[in-house]
Amino acid sequence: MSADRTADRVAIIGAGVGGLAAAIDLAAAGIPVSVFETADAPGGKMRTLDVAGRAVDAGPTVLTYREGFEALFENAGARLDDHLTLTPADILARHAWDTDGVFDLHAEPKAAADAVGDFFGAKQAALFAAFLRDSARLYQALETSFMTRARPSPPGLVGRILLDNPAGLAALRPFTSLWDALGDYFPDPRLRQLFGRYATYCGASPFEAPATLMMIAHLEQSGVWFVEGGMARLAGALSELARTLGAEIRCGAKVEQILAANGRACGVRLEGGETVSARAVICNGDPDALRTGVLGPHAARAQGAPAGPRALSAMVWTAAGRACGFEPQRHNVVFSPDYRAEFTALFGGARMADDPTIYVCAQDRGAGPSPEGAERFLILINAPANGDRRAYPPEETERWLSLTLDRLKACGLDLDLDAARVTAPDGFAARFPGSAGALYGRALHGWRAAFQRPGARTRPPGLYLAGGAAHPGPGVPTSMLSGRIAARTILGDFASTRRFKPAGIAGSTPTPSARTDASASS
Repeated sequence: MSADRTADRVAIIGAGVGGLAAAIDLAAAGIPVSVFETADAPGGKMRTLDVAGRAVDAGPTVLTYREGFEALFENAGARLDDHLTLTPADILARHAWDTDGVFDLHAEPKAAADAVGDFFGAKQAALFAAFLRDSARLYQALETSFMTRARPSPPGLVGRILLDNPAGLAALRPFTSLWDALGDYFPDPRLRQLFGRYATYCGASPFEAPATLMMIAHLEQSGVWFVEGGMARLAGALSELARTLGAEIRCGAKVEQILAANGRACGVRLEGGETVSARAVICNGDPDALRTGVLGPHAARAQGAPAGPRALSAMVWTAAGRACGFEPQRHNVVFSPDYRAEFTALFGGARMADDPTIYVCAQDRGAGPSPEGAERFLILINAPANGDRRAYPPEETERWLSLTLDRLKACGLDLDLDAARVTAPDGFAARFPGSAGALYGRALHGWRAAFQRPGARTRPPGLYLAGGAAHPGPGVPTSMLSGRIAARTILGDFASTRRFKPAGIAGSTPTPSARTDASASS
């Protein structure tokens, strides 16, 4: 380490999962780290809101890819189990279509196949088993060739697959949409719709997203975990670990500008005028915040023209109340009767769908006995990312809540709400600058989109990216991986200079060998 350790400081803008993971790896390697978060608590989209005196998760609702987080903690000399209590989910989600009854997708593959057979018939059960096999092959083809690489290219991806897993190349189906690929497995349109929902985990349309998203089936069947205390507890555990390693985390500290000297990033200026010098800066936020000049003219050079439409936004209610009708599971989905019309409205018309798919997270279910009395809910419908262009006044959001509750009731789930708070696209746009309310950066539409996500390095030296809008993409686990990639990139860049002698460079970013995140989007 150089004599002046502070000369190697890294400033991180945003205490989301990516920023916290980067802080942990950098601090574990002996690098001074300062994290600046505008909100009053770490976590980014992983936050809680108070509803009727109770904290309700208002963002991601489950943890997946447990072993990746275990590796992050182990690299820092800690154990995940000492910081979090995790309970495996037996049922991934309960699904409903009109009055056809409810279908539970189980976490264990054989139980899932049996449930498909019971609800959809023996032929669909056999095709579902084939779908899971192909999903596993697809994941195995991509796990080391794409997910953990700094910024893969199409030729490099193909070459790596040919080297590591040549049999997996045929599983990619790069020019096939997810919707079309699912048609090969599921004559029943309800199952096609169910697994087409994977596209919305990335804020995309199943009619435009690539077939590679089929791999999420393998990831979900490999394990989904409930976090005791809610997902904000994960953010707390990550920030606690980072602080234990010596990282500084300042909440309520808004960065106004990324500073530059001699053509490279050299620190940040906070609201109020305080400046913090740094050898490198990580922006853990939407890359469009850089391109549009939100963080100053130097940072605006970081990104070129945007690639593709923005990903979906959402209208989200955090609520407290009671459930009647069918017993909800932790995760519940009521599907639109016309899926294509829903995404035509969202992307083609940039408007709310008339009859949207609805996601309900019953946050007091799934890890113990059914609750008595009022319980906590997150209710979500997809929305266009237009929060920078229009407001969503209370009368509009109240109308959508009424329509959503009526639709749920028609499908057998009657929610009697005592209180509810809404976050609409304009609210997300205000909270996450440059995003227009998009929750996942740019939409994953077409085979090129995955390669057009920005990597950790940007054009200006010393400025790096992390978060769900950067490679390898959206979700809690992939955001964590992006932070580890950014840290690894910085450590490599620092190590290439004479004055830096690392105290212990973190190991290579682990492969997400079993899971990724299924974020709460319908």
